[in-house]
Amino acid sequence: MNLIIGISLLFMLFAIFFLLRTVSCARRGHILRAGGSCISCVLSAALAGVALLLAFSYYSYGRLTSEKVISSVQFRQTASDEYEARLMIRGERDRLFHLRGNEWQLDARLINWKPPATILGLDPIYRLERLSGRFSEIDRERTEIRTVHALSPDPYLDIWTVARQFPLLTPGVDAYYGSATYVPMSDGARYDVSLSRDAVIARPVNNAAREAVGRWGTAQE
Repeated sequence: MNLIIGISLLFMLFAIFFLLRTVSCARRGHILRAGGSCISCVLSAALAGVALLLAFSYYSYGRLTSEKVISSVQFRQTASDEYEARLMIRGERDRLFHLRGNEWQLDARLINWKPPATILGLDPIYRLERLSGRFSEIDRERTEIRTVHALSPDPYLDIWTVARQFPLLTPGVDAYYGSATYVPMSDGARYDVSLSRDAVIARPVNNAAREAVGRWGTAQE
């Protein structure tokens, strides 16, 4: 991380240098030199901004060194096809969400690194994005009210957003969504949610969840 901050400061110094050079050349009437320095200033400032954005995002996301359990979700049925989902994340307060339907899904933002960013020695990072419910019956899914909950505040700008919208500005950044496959909700069911470098995985951890998955798997066949 110190390396990223150091790179950002270096490009900021370059930007200041080229800015001063642009002003100096413009005062002397060296228009071409001023134009070249101005372009170098803009590029250096842009690279400094990307590096700062990367450092900020790296602190605000969770780090992923291997597949690990990132959260648990337990369900309590409150009405027909309505559930209270308790989201449990280590180091955070449990959160309760109301979900409609008979299936649920958890989404996350994932960032992996590829050359040239790999030379920085960064671990993949992630951030939980949303928790949603749905109806397995297509007709009900079309007509019933959907429930989707945001799990993290949407930042005005972060490296994931920039990489998705402006990939040429972020070489080496591989940003994408990871989603757990929809799995059934059931009263008392509890699941552990694991994250690998390229997938979100929901696994049943108690009998209620295993029985729900067994019934659901049979119904899918």
